[in-house]
Amino acid sequence: MKKIEFSRDAKAAIVSRIRRYFETELDQPIGALPAEFLLDFFAEEIGAHYYNQGLRDAHTALLKKMEDLAEDIYLLECDEKNRAEGA
Repeated sequence: MKKIEFSRDAKAAIVSRIRRYFETELDQPIGALPAEFLLDFFAEEIGAHYYNQGLRDAHTALLKKMEDLAEDIYLLECDEKNRAEGA
């Protein structure tokens, strides 16, 4: 799996949310650098889990769409026996 990387703006927004979480939920302020390290740690250590789950979800959605498409195609087929008798 390719290393998970964030744009500068995305990383800043995530770090801000991590800092806010620590302050509001844990009553423990955290600096920007430790929050960045925490984000990097989670991206490296558990990012693959979320990535793989996303792939599984996409695969499931694709299979459902393919089933729907196959059903639509089946419904478009002409009934050859009835056409031959009616002609």
